[in-house]
Amino acid sequence: MSYPGYPSAPGGYPQAPGGNAWGGYPTGNPAIPQTLGLEAFANAHQQFNPNLITGMVHDLTNSFPGMYPPGGFGAPPYGTYPQAPGSQPGVPANHQGYPGSTPGYPSGPPQGYPSGPPQGYPSGPPQGYPSGPPQGYPSGPTQGYPSGPTQGYPSGSAQGYPSGPAQGYQSGPAQGYPSGPTQGYSSGPAQGYPTGPTQSYSSGPSPSYPTNTGSTVTRSQVPSKPVNRGSVREAAGFDALRDAEALRKAMKGFGTDEQAITDVLANRSNKQRQQITLSFKTAYGKDLVKELKSELSGNFEKAVLSLIKPSLLYDATELKDAIKGAGTDEQCLIEILASRSNAEIHEINRIYKAEFKKTLEEDIKSDTSGHFERLLVSLTQGNRDESQNVDITLVKKDAQDLYTAGEGRMGTDESRFNAILCARSRPHLKAVFEEYRQICKHDIEKSICREMSGNLERGMVAVVKCLRNTPAFFAERLYKSMKGMGTDDRTLVRIMVSRCEVDMLDIRAEFKKLYGKSLYTFISGDTSGDYKKLLLQLCGGND
Repeated sequence: MSYPGYPSAPGGYPQAPGGNAWGGYPTGNPAIPQTLGLEAFANAHQQFNPNLITGMVHDLTNSFPGMYPPGGFGAPPYGTYPQAPGSQPGVPANHQGYPGSTPGYPSGPPQGYPSGPPQGYPSGPPQGYPSGPPQGYPSGPTQGYPSGPTQGYPSGSAQGYPSGPAQGYQSGPAQGYPSGPTQGYSSGPAQGYPTGPTQSYSSGPSPSYPTNTGSTVTRSQVPSKPVNRGSVREAAGFDALRDAEALRKAMKGFGTDEQAITDVLANRSNKQRQQITLSFKTAYGKDLVKELKSELSGNFEKAVLSLIKPSLLYDATELKDAIKGAGTDEQCLIEILASRSNAEIHEINRIYKAEFKKTLEEDIKSDTSGHFERLLVSLTQGNRDESQNVDITLVKKDAQDLYTAGEGRMGTDESRFNAILCARSRPHLKAVFEEYRQICKHDIEKSICREMSGNLERGMVAVVKCLRNTPAFFAERLYKSMKGMGTDDRTLVRIMVSRCEVDMLDIRAEFKKLYGKSLYTFISGDTSGDYKKLLLQLCGGND
């Protein structure tokens, strides 16, 4: 038995389970017109015959033997449809459902048609009908009739799927039933969405803090970007070629204009001075350093040439000069190695090897010995902890270890002092020095002076002073370079040149605090001529 297909006019509605009697299923009854247009249903409410239902089922039963079990309408097979309360009054709950399809007939639409709604929606038609139309018939609704709500089934979606209507159609909620989830199914969140907090939130401690328990950890308040406390800064509107021309003019002809040289070099950053040197050679084919050496002399020459050198090359040269020759300038070694960062020390080591064909460590070992040698070698490694965290438990331990290594025993364990002073971070050591005072009742510098002597004593004290307050350390070094008879010009020039772009403003403030007079005044009284003018320009002003 076969039936002609129904035309699928655009704009129709999908058939809802349990809808009108002419839900698109063929009946073979000649009373049903073969062509169902809008004009055929103008008086559809008058033409409807309830007896047609019986005829349709009778014809389908005869056409597809085995399709329906005896006994008429029953519930769907268990697990196919969730049984909503009150959906089919009078039908036994355990009544055997319909088989999915007769062998040879697919339970879904023919190939080429959509396979039904996505997983989680009921995959069969309304209760009391087979799970799909016979092969060859579309599952769409009859033209012109809206699809009514499904009796006894909620319109909510199964878990994990949206409850929106089919594409292009509106599906209202089921009559008399809530639009929540189907009975027996979870109403939790849609599949694929986490119910907990999203990943990227961690309940652990911040990675910048130690996670050891039992310790109180504080974080030093340091600016995210280093603050420039130098008296010399990069010149605005800098023109390297123009400055090179000014220097050329200052050295050309009879005599030398030292003031013009000071005005250029003392008011440019080290980086800008390197550009001036390059522009000078480019413009005139001459080396600026050699030209300056031929025109200048004395301490003024030394100061000017110190300004021309790249900063870390100048440090490497000063270290070499402190080691070579008769005697060793231990204070120069400590001053540079204790005040530079790890990265700067690594670069100094590289430059030293390139310039002098030996490592800095080799030269130090050849010129020093004992615990002082070990102190210097430790500092040349550039391996100090540079974190800003302070672990109070470790602070207390280190302070106690320092006391036990010195004041708390007979003799001195210099190695323990060396290990702590050369490896710990600056913020940590500042806290250790304060804790040590609480334990020992006097300052660690006094303990070092009581426990050590000679170069090791001076070296250890210098390390402590530099780590505790670097500007105050350099202020003291400047004061000692100028006080008394004579002037330690090498130390004076080195500090003024190397710190003028770093922390000269802080050094000036510490100098005034410690000695009651300004650094500017001290320089003015201890130097003279163009040399004085250059140093005062680097000082940056009177306090």
